[in-house]
Amino acid sequence: MTNIALEVKDLVKTFALDGTTINAVDHVSFQVKSGEFVALVGPSGSGKTTMLSILAALLSPTSGQVLVDGQDMAEMNDKRRVKLRREKIGFTFQANNLIPFLTAQENVEFMLRLNGKADKAGRVRSAEILARLGLNDRLHNLPAQLSGGQQQRVAIARALIHNPSVVLADEPTASLDTERAFQVVETFANLIHENNRAGIMVTHDLRMCRHVDRVLQMQDGKLVRVYETKDEIMELARGR
Repeated sequence: MTNIALEVKDLVKTFALDGTTINAVDHVSFQVKSGEFVALVGPSGSGKTTMLSILAALLSPTSGQVLVDGQDMAEMNDKRRVKLRREKIGFTFQANNLIPFLTAQENVEFMLRLNGKADKAGRVRSAEILARLGLNDRLHNLPAQLSGGQQQRVAIARALIHNPSVVLADEPTASLDTERAFQVVETFANLIHENNRAGIMVTHDLRMCRHVDRVLQMQDGKLVRVYETKDEIMELARGR
């Protein structure tokens, strides 16, 4: 039986603006399996970033359900929700949010410390992930000594280090040149598959979709299309 790591059921998020109700997420439902890498795409204002914030337990939905490993976040109190986010969810922001006084490797290991799992094996794994992301010679550099693209790759490694069930990435290639972006997304996809995690990447760059298993397209808060076959996805990535 295939494991459903993330399930979204009839999700709604509304905002009040100048007396008008904005449906940022409008009755969206989907599932992501363990070992599946999914892209969430759509124009600015389509609701994809709001959706990602809800999936990361950073924003509460107006209605609907988000289940991580079968656990309904709506039924949790704040303490349990924080614990689930810390243990089960990995998240990379567009702003990398690295801790300025910790080295690249220490930033990655910070998630292990939060979960009480900082040990020798964790240090080895953090170095391995950073090396795969092309940062083997930057382990001991502070964020200020890294380029924006290098900082973003550290943030990706941090999101993966504690073996979360669900990994969420908000525009992970925004500060990377095209060649490095392809390399990072391909490595990200390989790590998702190898470690049997559910991955969702919000991206505006459709070319990056060539490395995902499925594409969810949003528009005006709704899920309007799902690209599931490799041919469909490659056509989308080629801009056709």
